[in-house]
Amino acid sequence: MPHPLDADAVRTWCALALQALGRERERIDAINVYPVADGDTGTNLYLTVESAARAVEAAFDGHGASGTAPDLADAVGAMAHGALIGARGNSGTILAQLLRGMAEILQTEDGTGPGGSAAVLKRALRRAAESTYEAVAHPVEGTVLTVATAAAQAAERADGAPAAVARAAYEGARTALDATPGQLAVLGRAGVVDAGGCGLVAVLGALAGALSGEVPTAAITVRPDAPLPVAGGCPAAEGNGAGPERQHGDEADPDGDLDGPAFEVIYLLEADDAAVARLRTRLDALGDSLVVVGGDGLWNVHVHVDDAGAAVEAGIEAGRPYRIRITHFGTPDGGGRGARRRAPEPAARAVVAVVPGDGLAGLCAEAGATAVTVRPGEPPASGELVQAIRQANAREVMLLPNDPELRHTAAAAAEQARTEGVRVALIPTRAAVQGIAALAVHEPARSFDEDMVAMTSAAGATRYAELAVAERQSWTMAGVCQAGDVLGLIDGDVVVIGSDLAETAVTVLDRMLSAGGEMVTLVLGADFPDSLADRLERHVRERHLAVDTVVYEGGQRGAPLLIGVE
Repeated sequence: MPHPLDADAVRTWCALALQALGRERERIDAINVYPVADGDTGTNLYLTVESAARAVEAAFDGHGASGTAPDLADAVGAMAHGALIGARGNSGTILAQLLRGMAEILQTEDGTGPGGSAAVLKRALRRAAESTYEAVAHPVEGTVLTVATAAAQAAERADGAPAAVARAAYEGARTALDATPGQLAVLGRAGVVDAGGCGLVAVLGALAGALSGEVPTAAITVRPDAPLPVAGGCPAAEGNGAGPERQHGDEADPDGDLDGPAFEVIYLLEADDAAVARLRTRLDALGDSLVVVGGDGLWNVHVHVDDAGAAVEAGIEAGRPYRIRITHFGTPDGGGRGARRRAPEPAARAVVAVVPGDGLAGLCAEAGATAVTVRPGEPPASGELVQAIRQANAREVMLLPNDPELRHTAAAAAEQARTEGVRVALIPTRAAVQGIAALAVHEPARSFDEDMVAMTSAAGATRYAELAVAERQSWTMAGVCQAGDVLGLIDGDVVVIGSDLAETAVTVLDRMLSAGGEMVTLVLGADFPDSLADRLERHVRERHLAVDTVVYEGGQRGAPLLIGVE
């Protein structure tokens, strides 16, 4: 049965899009030849939509606690924000901007005007297509941009309810996708359609399904040598019969030149519009495939460069970059730009750790670990952890979730990685300080099982605490707290309610060390005063003999101080 364009439809749309991209992920990866033949477009789109879907579910959960349901504006706002913070790769970043463009219309128009909800959906699809061109520094036809425009044009010609408009957009996108090999030379040579456009077709098919109750099941044209002939609505173009080797190793630009930057750099950025405008100009001079999406002070930046450090420094000058991800496209055969690249040999063992701040991410990097940096209220999805495990490029991986709330997410990621041939040990770390302790005893030269036991033991022998500031009045195990109170938590439970950061920290330290300890680890938050850290070190030295203290600049938000006692 047709469904109105409301919050429930957005929720269903996200779920169906995630299912469709899950089915198509490997196939889209296999036809990924533009802008870089790195075989990850399907995965990046899946991770982006997974983040959007999680945000929508969180919006429903938040309203459910108050006995109300989110409205359309709440749902599409959550979807757009989730996609923005979780966008991966060139394709995922463009999809995030497309969803944001739709949200701009759906959040401000309620469908009561001329044409009703169908007219609003048409305008949303048109704004989505326009916004993608605004986000890309140098738009190229024959890509997802062309497919999005064709979808909007087809929607505008449609009559009837929102379901009919969505179906027309889907059909228009399919037709445009079939034509992409004739518009972009690299696609024609490889005999494939645009991978990003293929993903958009799947997403629009999910929208049509959410509004009509019938998920499209159009016939697919598949080359005889296509590696993954599965159903789902993303046809491979008839062409020259190029096989998978050609698809993954072909040129990255439409002119057939083998030149191309070595690194993909992605980060979230807190900055104002003027600073972002300057950033676009600077990054455009540094590399290519530049896409900057977002607004209202939060942006997702994506660029391909040879100098990854310069791209990050440009972000630092513009504002505050975080969740920085740098990916090498491969190891050059000849050692220079323009050489054909191959994937590096996998390492024997690696560590992947979830950390709450850039400082801890840097600490992990120094120790040779792959860090997944998160912010309060923005937990990583399982797909993001799987991607980090892949990025670690090792046959064996120690996974440190560092948060009890991530136990199931990390377990799902570990299981997925195991199906891909990676041996994964999930170390039961419940806090970042336990992760630091586990990382300190990590020894790749040991056997896998011995290393797992040593890291687990080190984590288990570390008690953890943190300071937090109460956002509202609430009941705790230590009594009633008021907004603005400083809370001291030990092993996850509130044990101290104070008014002063220093006094609360000292009380928590004394309580933890009353049971003994040899080492105190202090991880300072982004705004924690250095003078207070010195005071805490002095207190431990004077009051607790033979206890050493180590201090790290964690940079985390939300928790001014993390404490570990071993």
